[in-house]
Amino acid sequence: MIVAVDTGGTKTLIAGYTEAGKITTEYKFPTPQKTSEYIEQLKYHLDILFGERKVDAVVIGIPGTVKNGVAVWCNNLKWKNFDVASELKGILGGAPLYIDNDANLAGLAETRRLKPVPECSLYVTISTGIGSGIITEGKIDPALRYSEAGRALIEFDGIVREWESFASGKAIYNTYGKFAKDIKSKRTWHQIADRISRGFLAVIPILQPDCIIIGGSIGTYFDQYGTDLKAILREKLPDHIELPKFYQAAHPEQAVIYGCYYYALDIISAA
Repeated sequence: MIVAVDTGGTKTLIAGYTEAGKITTEYKFPTPQKTSEYIEQLKYHLDILFGERKVDAVVIGIPGTVKNGVAVWCNNLKWKNFDVASELKGILGGAPLYIDNDANLAGLAETRRLKPVPECSLYVTISTGIGSGIITEGKIDPALRYSEAGRALIEFDGIVREWESFASGKAIYNTYGKFAKDIKSKRTWHQIADRISRGFLAVIPILQPDCIIIGGSIGTYFDQYGTDLKAILREKLPDHIELPKFYQAAHPEQAVIYGCYYYALDIISAA
């Protein structure tokens, strides 16, 4: 069995997979802000759900920069230098434990579902914050695994600021006083498309990916702003830089746990 954990800014989702890719168990709990409480609750739920089963691998997605099992910085959770791997050492009978950035894992899953698999894809999750994953040849790009498009510095309203500070789901709520599901105004969605476009205008010329996949809670509403977004990008990108194909994530709320599954499966298959 493969155990997948999607640690989100507000909730943590645990799933158990067979090697054939069938989900057999799912459980969700609010993500604690304190690292000690997160570890305590995660250990408790993992033991309750899988303590009696043979686990081949545990893969955990973390919403921030992860290096060697350490969550160096998670902006929305305010975690810093949190050694997740050490805290969970020996979990579930000492099953192999792997930890990576959540957007990298989501990008892996969403890219692998495309046929043919693109040479280079950019996955962007727009939710509480903005995360990104760069996938080349169907694998998380090792040279770019620490990249964070949401931290891209862009001038907006006369101030240089991070992309996610004005285009994330949290920023959209703070600006318009509504969740995406409650926004009906076409004008508002056009403004949101403009905000989202600013980051892509900075990132696309650098990466020039074959495609861009948008996930997260705001990704669920791509049909509300996707046409405007692509029109803005076509107008403003240099003529010699092709507009990548855009896809809405097939599983915008579950892409991370699917990515955990593919990540573990690759390791198990190579062993």
